[in-house]
Amino acid sequence: MRIDIWSDIACPWCYVGKRRLESALAAFPHRDEVEVVWHSFELMPDAPEQPVETAQEMLARKFGVGREQAAEMQQRVSALAAEEGMTWDHEHSVHVRTRAAHRLLHLALEEGGPAQQGALKEALLDTYFVQAGNVADPALLLRLATSVGLDAQRVGEVLGSQEYDDAVAADVAQAARYGATGVPFYVIDEKYGVSGAQPAELFGQVLDKAWADSHPLVETFGGGADVCGPDGCAI
Repeated sequence: MRIDIWSDIACPWCYVGKRRLESALAAFPHRDEVEVVWHSFELMPDAPEQPVETAQEMLARKFGVGREQAAEMQQRVSALAAEEGMTWDHEHSVHVRTRAAHRLLHLALEEGGPAQQGALKEALLDTYFVQAGNVADPALLLRLATSVGLDAQRVGEVLGSQEYDDAVAADVAQAARYGATGVPFYVIDEKYGVSGAQPAELFGQVLDKAWADSHPLVETFGGGADVCGPDGCAI
């Protein structure tokens, strides 16, 4: 079974949703046969490459509210993150573009497969929300990418170019074809779409249904008396 997930790094609901899906997968009997692939989605492609304000200041400016109201908005989702076992420093997160980080996620998928890509995705989310790190900083991105096993020279080549820009754009276009206007957005086995950071219970229900659809049981008739088996034949 394959789960495709569209998300952004600077997206609080994407991190909460990641934890809730992980909880559902932990209880899923066939979790070892599930492959998770991450796809790019930039919520704010016009964000600056260098930080000039915090995410909190950006929220206040975008919605025309005061800093206290913006802080309350952040605190509400931080409280939900705490319920999933995370302690965020979202108050100090900076507002930056995430394009370079997305390009590295494509590199990780190509070089090391879904497992390495998933490790980098977690490192990026943790850096942004827990450590309030600047995920547009090339030096920090290089350190994170190499910490999950990517080659430093190859990472430098990607960061110093526009490589994988087309892959990022293709992901965004695919999300639009699916009708996704926000993230997180999940597609399970190319059949079921789930929008938003849904409860683990809902993810579990969709996982069960998708597995049953792709592994149907054979309906059996008769009592099975007139058969032969390892112990002989019923006569």
